[in-house]
Amino acid sequence: MSSSGLDMTGSNLRKPKLGIIGGSGMCSFPELKVISKLRPETRYGLPSDEILICEYSGELVAFLPRHGSKHTLAPHKVPYKANLCALKEIGIEYVIGTCIVGSLKKEMAPGSLVLLDQFVNLTWGRDDSTEADGGSFLHLPMGEPYCGHLRQKVLEVASATNTAIIPRGTVAVIQGPRFSTVAESRWLSTNGWDVVNMTQYPECYFARELGICYAAIASITDYDVGLHESLVMGPSQMDAILKIFKGNVQKTQTFLLAFVEKKIADLSCKCASDLTKPYYEESL
Repeated sequence: MSSSGLDMTGSNLRKPKLGIIGGSGMCSFPELKVISKLRPETRYGLPSDEILICEYSGELVAFLPRHGSKHTLAPHKVPYKANLCALKEIGIEYVIGTCIVGSLKKEMAPGSLVLLDQFVNLTWGRDDSTEADGGSFLHLPMGEPYCGHLRQKVLEVASATNTAIIPRGTVAVIQGPRFSTVAESRWLSTNGWDVVNMTQYPECYFARELGICYAAIASITDYDVGLHESLVMGPSQMDAILKIFKGNVQKTQTFLLAFVEKKIADLSCKCASDLTKPYYEESL
């Protein structure tokens, strides 16, 4: 299992219970001290890249780049279930995912961070894993797809560090890798959804299916095309958008370091495992 460093299968070894999945712009996290690297083979295949077991301020945390360390995996090619299954296999109970989003509302400005609380899935073909699952499946309740306990801990750290985070938001998840047309963007906005992204589904769903408590911090880089005349993805605005993008990555990393330092010891939720427990008990 271990490609270098420590073997996480040892029963007496201190293991991280928090995992961070880094989105675009966070394919590395140099502030974390790497003490071990693993890439477990799961029944769903290999995860996106090596999982880095890291230390910061005396706490252990696992880091995995969603798109690979060189950003080579397109949103519809990410091995979402292998990623979550590999994290679970090494003992991860909580995951914070980071992602880049476009704003669908003028009041949600580029440069803002959003703590997602709902998603709308507009993707296809990403959750077909019945062969690896032996043909079994769950009718999993998803009324509250993100862990409320983990979200609350994020907000507590935001308050303690004076980090501005919009406390809730609905993300429309499109297939990608292309961006929206003007007509699509206007339709997404008309539905009242807040931001648009390409990776929150099925990552959020698979985390809860596997009994992992999951939260997502989204950073807004631009307005989705057709919503606003300025700061939309295109050649004339790329310099400004890249500046916002880099600033968002720095803000997110700084916030996550504070979270690791302040809140890992306080994590005590089992909502995701409680959600799936009746299904697994019934199958025994």
